[in-house]
Amino acid sequence: MAAGTIVIAGGGTGGHLYPGIAVAEELQRRRQGVEIVFAGAGIPLEREILGRHGYRHIAVASGGVVGKSALARVRGGARALRGFLQSLRALWRMRPKAVIGVGGYASGPMVMAAVALRIPTLIHEQNCYPGLTNRLLAPWVGRVAVSFEETRRHLGGRGDLTGNPIRSIFREARNRARGETFHVLIFGGSQGARAINDAVVAALPLLDRPGLRITHGTGAADWARVAAAYSARGLEATVLPYITSIREGYDRADLVIARAGASSVSEIAACGRASILVPLPTAAHDHQRHNARTLAEAGAAVILEEKDLDGMALARAVLALRDDPARLQAMERAAASLARPDAAARIADLVEELIA
Repeated sequence: MAAGTIVIAGGGTGGHLYPGIAVAEELQRRRQGVEIVFAGAGIPLEREILGRHGYRHIAVASGGVVGKSALARVRGGARALRGFLQSLRALWRMRPKAVIGVGGYASGPMVMAAVALRIPTLIHEQNCYPGLTNRLLAPWVGRVAVSFEETRRHLGGRGDLTGNPIRSIFREARNRARGETFHVLIFGGSQGARAINDAVVAALPLLDRPGLRITHGTGAADWARVAAAYSARGLEATVLPYITSIREGYDRADLVIARAGASSVSEIAACGRASILVPLPTAAHDHQRHNARTLAEAGAAVILEEKDLDGMALARAVLALRDDPARLQAMERAAASLARPDAAARIADLVEELIA
């Protein structure tokens, strides 16, 4: 694959960005001089994450329609049309060798513009149940990559099974010997999860046990409140707005409590960690419940529905697993069995085929 420019379109959340970064890392590893440009919604989170990884970023107008009012759908459609025109101009200037869509509304205008300009295109669907953007794009693009076998039936039978790309830092996760300290890693995605934070705060009196250590990524909006709750109880914990060294958090963790976004469940599997998953009930097409069920059915995770989530339920689930090392080990083995550490390489192979 000769050097040139490749556009990776998508964003809005870290869950969409990090698989794109994993693919970008693989493409750059294979071919020096390849320029990777990310096209997203232009929100501060995208600029922060991509800037930290050193990638160029352009903003494209986009808008959602799923679960929106009629007026919001009209406005979302208008923004998507504006984004399509912006994408046509940007692609005409860059003349990239390929455009890769990694999900989210921002990927739609850019990928469709690439189709219109006959630039090679690939989309990747992270979740078991595909989002609207990828369902609309699937008939038009050159290749479709999927993380789960069952996703194909929702995409007209299309899809190369690749798994969900994870960054290279997760491909050599270390197994740790279980010691006297029981480490719990808690996060709710790149922007935190209020429901998880509330349940953890309510559970703190019950989790105030010797040898239990917590690392908690709260999201910026909730950090001060949650940090104050830990401080008030004098608990040994690391409470951060955003966990930048998440790989180290996984390395230490005996148990992970998280939402069930595609990136989170892929990282949990790659690191071979037991987990308590709280699917986001408002996720489009309930895709987080589908993701969580994949791990739970394999024996790798416990699902706590948000409607049932409170301090008592969460504390009971944590302590039950802490007190059952054999079950924890079985969950770790089950999680590791679901990992696809070569997903980024498989997608890079498809890109190479497209532009050969």
